[in-house]
Amino acid sequence: MMFSSKKAVMFDFDGTLVDSMGTFATIAAKVMHKYYELPLELGVEKYMQTSGIPFHYQLEVLFPGNTLNKQAAREFEETKKEDYFDKIIFPGVPETLLALKKKNIKTIVSSNNFQELIDTFVEKRHLVFDFVLGFEDGFEKGPHHFEATMKKFSLNPSDILFVGDSLHDGERALEANIDFVGKEGTFSTAEFHARFPHSPVVANIDQLLNLLD
Repeated sequence: MMFSSKKAVMFDFDGTLVDSMGTFATIAAKVMHKYYELPLELGVEKYMQTSGIPFHYQLEVLFPGNTLNKQAAREFEETKKEDYFDKIIFPGVPETLLALKKKNIKTIVSSNNFQELIDTFVEKRHLVFDFVLGFEDGFEKGPHHFEATMKKFSLNPSDILFVGDSLHDGERALEANIDFVGKEGTFSTAEFHARFPHSPVVANIDQLLNLLD
């Protein structure tokens, strides 16, 4: 259909393929309540609003220059590991990855979660991708991941589709001239359409296949 010529699909991970954002928001809210005395409900709201970038960057957006940011970010990252590998993979994800493979479309993870965590999750849960990219110092979701993907598979921006659950995901993709599909959940379809009126939104990952036929 509208993306039938795509050669690769890049997926954000948390909130897009794995149902982890609710837990992350709860942890973040508790951390922000502890370190900055932010009410829990407001903490959840602020976490979701700034999602799509590493948590230590979120804290710099919310509490610029605060000396507690480093310690708060460390506590968040350590706490979220506790049951991370038990998180639910959204329905239709394995089947969609297999269908894309059959179409000879490359599948790539592009996450701002730490590389080691993503690698371990993918291995433990038997998810198969052509390329898995996580966060490392100086290498993060956005231009770094796009450039690495294009170099590895000899692609152009027009060959790639990026799928993500945050507004930051859409901004990064469109700034790089890469088409974007929003995954409903962290943000609503209406919120995606208000920011990206020409980008489709899916409620479930397997709906992506209709856009690629």
